[in-house]
Amino acid sequence: MNLSIRHLRAFTTLAAVRSFTRAAEQCHLSQPAFSALIQNLEDHAGVRLFNRSTRNVELTAEGALFEAVAARLLNDMTHAFDELNDHANRRRGRVTIAALPTVAAGALPPVLTAFRERHPGIEIVLKDVTADTCLEILRNNQADLALSAPISPGRDLVSEPLLSDTFHFVCRDDHPLAARQELVARDVLDQPMIKFARTSSIRQHIEAAFYPSSPPTEFEVYNLVTAAGLISSGIGTTLVPTLALFQFQMPGLVAIPIRLPISDRRICLIRRRNDAGSAAVTAFVELLRERWSDLAQGRTTRRQRATTRALPAAPGQRQRRQAS
Repeated sequence: MNLSIRHLRAFTTLAAVRSFTRAAEQCHLSQPAFSALIQNLEDHAGVRLFNRSTRNVELTAEGALFEAVAARLLNDMTHAFDELNDHANRRRGRVTIAALPTVAAGALPPVLTAFRERHPGIEIVLKDVTADTCLEILRNNQADLALSAPISPGRDLVSEPLLSDTFHFVCRDDHPLAARQELVARDVLDQPMIKFARTSSIRQHIEAAFYPSSPPTEFEVYNLVTAAGLISSGIGTTLVPTLALFQFQMPGLVAIPIRLPISDRRICLIRRRNDAGSAAVTAFVELLRERWSDLAQGRTTRRQRATTRALPAAPGQRQRRQAS
Protein backbone atom coordinates (compact mmCIF):
# COMPACT_ATOMS: atom_id res chain seq x y z
CA MET A 1 0.00 0.00 0.00
CA ASN A 2 0.99 3.64 -0.39
CA LEU A 3 1.39 4.53 3.27
CA SER A 4 1.85 8.29 3.66
CA ILE A 5 2.61 10.66 6.49
CA ARG A 6 -1.01 11.84 6.23
CA HIS A 7 -2.23 8.29 6.97
CA LEU A 8 0.12 7.93 9.93
CA ARG A 9 -0.67 11.35 11.34
CA ALA A 10 -4.40 10.78 11.03
CA PHE A 11 -4.18 7.37 12.72
CA THR A 12 -1.98 8.50 15.63
CA THR A 13 -4.09 11.62 16.21
CA LEU A 14 -7.34 9.63 16.28
CA ALA A 15 -5.78 7.02 18.57
CA ALA A 16 -4.80 9.81 20.96
CA VAL A 17 -7.98 11.92 21.08
CA ARG A 18 -10.57 9.16 20.34
CA SER A 19 -12.81 11.59 18.46
CA PHE A 20 -13.19 11.99 14.70
CA THR A 21 -14.25 15.62 15.10
CA ARG A 22 -11.31 16.68 17.27
CA ALA A 23 -8.81 14.59 15.28
CA ALA A 24 -9.99 16.14 12.00
CA GLU A 25 -9.57 19.64 13.50
CA GLN A 26 -6.03 18.87 14.69
CA CYS A 27 -5.11 17.54 11.23
CA HIS A 28 -6.70 20.60 9.57
CA LEU A 29 -9.09 18.43 7.54
CA SER A 30 -12.83 18.35 7.13
CA GLN A 31 -14.48 15.47 9.02
CA PRO A 32 -15.55 13.66 5.81
CA ALA A 33 -12.00 13.95 4.40
CA PHE A 34 -10.52 12.72 7.67
CA SER A 35 -12.95 9.78 7.87
CA ALA A 36 -12.10 8.86 4.27
CA LEU A 37 -8.37 8.85 5.14
CA ILE A 38 -8.92 6.46 8.07
CA GLN A 39 -11.19 4.25 5.92
CA ASN A 40 -8.53 4.16 3.20
CA LEU A 41 -5.91 3.09 5.75
CA GLU A 42 -8.15 0.29 7.06
CA ASP A 43 -9.03 -0.88 3.55
CA HIS A 44 -5.36 -1.22 2.67
CA ALA A 45 -4.54 -2.88 6.01
CA GLY A 46 -7.38 -5.38 5.51
CA VAL A 47 -8.53 -5.01 9.14
CA ARG A 48 -10.52 -2.57 11.22
CA LEU A 49 -8.26 -0.40 13.35
CA PHE A 50 -11.00 1.44 15.28
CA ASN A 51 -14.36 0.45 16.76
CA ARG A 52 -16.81 3.31 16.24
CA SER A 53 -19.97 4.09 18.14
CA THR A 54 -22.09 7.21 18.45
CA ARG A 55 -20.18 8.17 21.57
CA ASN A 56 -16.82 6.42 21.55
CA VAL A 57 -13.93 5.58 19.27
CA GLU A 58 -11.72 2.76 20.52
CA LEU A 59 -8.72 0.93 19.08
CA THR A 60 -9.29 -2.65 18.02
CA ALA A 61 -6.75 -5.28 18.98
CA GLU A 62 -5.13 -4.83 15.57
CA GLY A 63 -5.24 -1.06 15.99
CA ALA A 64 -3.49 -1.28 19.36
CA LEU A 65 -0.85 -3.49 17.76
CA PHE A 66 -0.33 -0.94 14.97
CA GLU A 67 -0.25 2.10 17.31
CA ALA A 68 3.38 1.75 18.46
CA VAL A 69 4.56 0.92 14.94
CA ALA A 70 2.71 3.92 13.46
CA ALA A 71 4.15 6.30 16.05
CA ARG A 72 7.67 5.10 15.31
CA LEU A 73 7.18 5.32 11.53
CA LEU A 74 5.72 8.80 11.79
CA ASN A 75 8.65 9.95 13.93
CA ASP A 76 11.20 8.43 11.53
CA MET A 77 9.56 9.91 8.43
CA THR A 78 9.15 13.32 10.03
CA HIS A 79 12.78 13.28 11.13
CA ALA A 80 13.92 12.24 7.64
CA PHE A 81 12.01 15.06 5.97
CA ASP A 82 13.25 17.55 8.58
CA GLU A 83 16.81 16.43 7.79
CA LEU A 84 16.22 16.91 4.06
CA ASN A 85 14.71 20.32 4.69
CA ASP A 86 17.66 21.36 6.86
CA HIS A 87 20.10 20.29 4.15
CA ALA A 88 18.09 22.01 1.42
CA ASN A 89 18.00 25.20 3.46
CA ARG A 90 21.72 24.95 4.28
CA ARG A 91 21.22 24.57 8.02
CA ARG A 92 23.00 21.21 8.12
CA GLY A 93 25.39 19.23 5.97
CA ARG A 94 29.08 18.60 5.39
CA VAL A 95 31.68 19.98 3.00
CA THR A 96 35.02 18.21 2.52
CA ILE A 97 37.78 20.28 0.90
CA ALA A 98 41.13 19.13 -0.46
CA ALA A 99 43.47 22.12 -0.74
CA LEU A 100 47.11 22.94 -1.33
CA PRO A 101 48.79 23.75 2.01
CA THR A 102 49.70 27.26 0.80
CA VAL A 103 46.02 27.83 0.05
CA ALA A 104 44.79 26.09 3.23
CA ALA A 105 47.03 28.29 5.36
CA GLY A 106 46.63 31.58 3.49
CA ALA A 107 43.66 32.47 1.29
CA LEU A 108 41.22 29.83 2.56
CA PRO A 109 40.89 30.45 6.35
CA PRO A 110 39.04 33.80 5.98
CA VAL A 111 36.51 32.04 3.73
CA LEU A 112 36.10 29.20 6.25
CA THR A 113 35.51 31.70 9.05
CA ALA A 114 32.86 33.58 7.05
CA PHE A 115 31.16 30.31 6.03
CA ARG A 116 30.95 29.08 9.62
CA GLU A 117 29.40 32.36 10.70
CA ARG A 118 26.85 32.15 7.89
CA HIS A 119 26.13 28.39 8.19
CA PRO A 120 27.05 27.26 11.73
CA GLY A 121 25.31 23.89 11.35
CA ILE A 122 27.40 22.74 8.38
CA GLU A 123 30.51 20.70 9.16
CA ILE A 124 33.71 21.50 7.25
CA VAL A 125 36.49 18.95 6.73
CA LEU A 126 39.81 20.29 5.41
CA LYS A 127 42.57 18.11 3.92
CA ASP A 128 45.78 20.04 3.18
CA VAL A 129 47.68 17.95 0.65
CA THR A 130 49.84 18.31 -2.45
CA ALA A 131 48.36 18.91 -5.90
CA ASP A 132 48.44 15.30 -7.11
CA THR A 133 46.88 14.08 -3.86
CA CYS A 134 44.14 16.73 -4.17
CA LEU A 135 43.01 15.17 -7.44
CA GLU A 136 43.35 11.62 -6.12
CA ILE A 137 41.16 12.41 -3.11
CA LEU A 138 38.59 14.10 -5.34
CA ARG A 139 38.44 11.18 -7.77
CA ASN A 140 37.99 8.73 -4.89
CA ASN A 141 34.98 10.69 -3.60
CA GLN A 142 36.87 11.57 -0.42
CA ALA A 143 36.38 15.28 -1.04
CA ASP A 144 33.61 17.41 -2.54
CA LEU A 145 36.00 19.84 -4.19
CA ALA A 146 39.70 20.61 -4.56
CA LEU A 147 41.54 23.93 -4.49
CA SER A 148 44.68 23.24 -6.44
CA ALA A 149 46.85 24.15 -9.39
CA PRO A 150 45.43 23.21 -12.82
CA ILE A 151 47.49 20.07 -13.47
CA SER A 152 45.63 18.47 -16.41
CA PRO A 153 42.65 17.38 -14.29
CA GLY A 154 41.27 15.03 -16.99
CA ARG A 155 37.88 14.42 -18.55
CA ASP A 156 36.29 13.27 -15.30
CA LEU A 157 37.00 16.61 -13.59
CA VAL A 158 36.23 20.25 -14.35
CA SER A 159 38.50 23.15 -13.37
CA GLU A 160 37.56 26.78 -12.73
CA PRO A 161 40.38 29.32 -12.16
CA LEU A 162 39.67 31.52 -9.14
CA LEU A 163 43.00 33.09 -8.14
CA SER A 164 46.17 34.12 -9.95
CA ASP A 165 49.37 34.03 -7.92
CA THR A 166 52.64 35.81 -8.73
CA PHE A 167 56.11 34.83 -7.45
CA HIS A 168 58.78 36.40 -5.24
CA PHE A 169 62.50 35.80 -4.83
CA VAL A 170 63.31 35.35 -1.12
CA CYS A 171 66.83 35.95 0.22
CA ARG A 172 68.66 37.45 3.19
CA ASP A 173 68.83 41.23 3.45
CA ASP A 174 72.63 41.06 2.94
CA HIS A 175 72.27 39.20 -0.38
CA PRO A 176 73.65 41.02 -3.50
CA LEU A 177 70.12 41.16 -4.97
CA ALA A 178 68.38 42.26 -1.77
CA ALA A 179 68.29 45.94 -2.73
CA ARG A 180 66.53 45.33 -6.05
CA GLN A 181 62.91 46.41 -6.37
CA GLU A 182 62.03 43.86 -9.04
CA LEU A 183 63.72 40.94 -10.78
CA VAL A 184 63.35 38.85 -13.94
CA ALA A 185 64.15 35.17 -14.38
CA ARG A 186 67.66 35.66 -15.80
CA ASP A 187 68.65 37.66 -12.69
CA VAL A 188 68.41 34.55 -10.51
CA LEU A 189 69.43 31.84 -12.97
CA ASP A 190 72.81 31.36 -11.23
CA GLN A 191 71.48 31.62 -7.64
CA PRO A 192 71.71 28.46 -5.48
CA MET A 193 68.09 27.58 -4.73
CA ILE A 194 66.22 25.86 -1.96
CA LYS A 195 63.79 23.89 -4.10
CA PHE A 196 60.65 22.06 -3.12
CA ALA A 197 59.68 18.44 -3.79
CA ARG A 198 58.94 17.58 -7.42
CA THR A 199 55.33 16.75 -6.51
CA SER A 200 54.87 20.35 -5.37
CA SER A 201 52.94 22.63 -7.73
CA ILE A 202 55.41 25.41 -6.77
CA ARG A 203 58.33 23.33 -8.05
CA GLN A 204 56.47 22.35 -11.21
CA HIS A 205 55.61 25.97 -12.02
CA ILE A 206 59.18 27.15 -11.48
CA GLU A 207 60.66 24.32 -13.55
CA ALA A 208 58.32 25.26 -16.40
CA ALA A 209 59.32 28.93 -16.08
CA PHE A 210 63.06 28.22 -16.42
CA TYR A 211 62.91 25.33 -18.90
CA PRO A 212 65.24 24.12 -20.38
CA SER A 213 67.63 25.73 -17.86
CA SER A 214 67.24 25.77 -14.11
CA PRO A 215 68.93 27.52 -11.15
CA PRO A 216 71.32 25.23 -9.24
CA THR A 217 69.80 23.21 -6.41
CA GLU A 218 71.23 23.90 -2.94
CA PHE A 219 68.72 21.72 -1.08
CA GLU A 220 65.41 20.03 -1.87
CA VAL A 221 62.86 20.27 0.94
CA TYR A 222 59.18 19.49 1.54
CA ASN A 223 58.25 22.27 3.95
CA LEU A 224 58.27 26.02 3.46
CA VAL A 225 59.41 26.62 7.04
CA THR A 226 62.51 24.51 6.32
CA ALA A 227 63.34 26.72 3.34
CA ALA A 228 62.85 29.85 5.45
CA GLY A 229 65.17 28.53 8.15
CA LEU A 230 67.90 27.61 5.67
CA ILE A 231 67.78 31.00 3.94
CA SER A 232 67.80 32.81 7.28
CA SER A 233 71.01 30.94 8.11
CA GLY A 234 72.62 32.08 4.86
CA ILE A 235 72.04 28.89 2.90
CA GLY A 236 70.59 29.55 -0.52
CA THR A 237 67.56 31.48 -1.78
CA THR A 238 64.15 30.44 -3.07
CA LEU A 239 61.19 31.36 -5.23
CA VAL A 240 57.72 31.23 -3.67
CA PRO A 241 54.20 32.32 -4.65
CA THR A 242 52.68 35.40 -3.07
CA LEU A 243 50.13 33.27 -1.19
CA ALA A 244 53.02 31.65 0.72
CA LEU A 245 55.02 34.79 1.56
CA PHE A 246 53.63 35.19 5.08
CA GLN A 247 55.33 31.89 5.97
CA PHE A 248 58.74 33.55 5.46
CA GLN A 249 58.30 36.15 8.18
CA MET A 250 61.73 35.86 9.75
CA PRO A 251 64.14 38.65 10.72
CA GLY A 252 66.60 39.48 7.99
CA LEU A 253 64.63 38.05 5.04
CA VAL A 254 63.35 40.08 2.09
CA ALA A 255 60.98 39.18 -0.74
CA ILE A 256 61.41 40.76 -4.17
CA PRO A 257 58.78 40.47 -6.94
CA ILE A 258 60.06 38.51 -9.91
CA ARG A 259 58.68 38.40 -13.45
CA LEU A 260 58.68 34.87 -14.84
CA PRO A 261 58.40 34.15 -18.59
CA ILE A 262 55.16 32.17 -18.17
CA SER A 263 51.71 33.09 -16.91
CA ASP A 264 51.02 33.43 -13.20
CA ARG A 265 50.35 30.35 -11.10
CA ARG A 266 46.61 29.71 -10.99
CA ILE A 267 44.60 28.32 -8.12
CA CYS A 268 41.52 26.51 -9.39
CA LEU A 269 38.29 25.13 -8.02
CA ILE A 270 38.23 21.53 -9.25
CA ARG A 271 35.14 19.32 -9.04
CA ARG A 272 33.89 16.04 -10.43
CA ARG A 273 32.16 16.47 -13.77
CA ASN A 274 28.35 16.23 -13.61
CA ASP A 275 28.43 16.32 -9.79
CA ALA A 276 26.09 19.15 -8.78
CA GLY A 277 27.02 18.75 -5.11
CA SER A 278 24.83 19.09 -2.03
CA ALA A 279 23.18 22.33 -0.92
CA ALA A 280 26.00 22.74 1.62
CA VAL A 281 28.68 22.38 -1.08
CA THR A 282 26.82 24.82 -3.33
CA ALA A 283 26.68 27.36 -0.51
CA PHE A 284 30.42 27.03 0.11
CA VAL A 285 31.30 27.40 -3.58
CA GLU A 286 29.12 30.51 -3.83
CA LEU A 287 30.91 32.12 -0.88
CA LEU A 288 34.34 31.03 -2.14
CA ARG A 289 33.74 32.66 -5.53
CA GLU A 290 32.49 35.82 -3.86
CA ARG A 291 35.38 36.19 -1.41
CA TRP A 292 38.15 35.15 -3.80
CA SER A 293 36.78 37.45 -6.47
CA ASP A 294 37.31 40.30 -4.00
CA LEU A 295 40.78 38.96 -3.15
CA ALA A 296 41.73 38.67 -6.83
CA GLN A 297 40.58 42.24 -7.45
CA GLY A 298 42.64 43.43 -4.49
CA ARG A 299 45.74 41.68 -5.83
CA THR A 300 45.25 43.28 -9.24
CA THR A 301 45.00 46.72 -7.67
CA ARG A 302 48.15 46.20 -5.61
CA ARG A 303 50.05 44.90 -8.66
CA GLN A 304 49.33 48.16 -10.48
CA ARG A 305 51.02 50.16 -7.70
CA ALA A 306 54.73 50.40 -7.00
CA THR A 307 56.25 47.05 -6.00
CA THR A 308 57.04 46.41 -2.35
CA ARG A 309 59.65 44.26 -0.67
CA ALA A 310 57.90 43.99 2.70
CA LEU A 311 56.74 40.54 3.73
CA PRO A 312 52.98 40.51 4.41
CA ALA A 313 51.38 39.58 7.71
CA ALA A 314 49.88 36.12 8.08
CA PRO A 315 46.20 36.11 7.02
CA GLY A 316 45.18 33.71 9.78
CA GLN A 317 46.41 31.28 12.37
CA ARG A 318 49.69 29.52 11.62
CA GLN A 319 49.34 26.03 10.19
CA ARG A 320 51.71 23.32 8.99
CA ARG A 321 54.00 24.93 6.42
CA GLN A 322 54.23 22.34 3.69
CA ALA A 323 55.15 23.33 0.16
CA SER A 324 52.50 22.73 -2.47
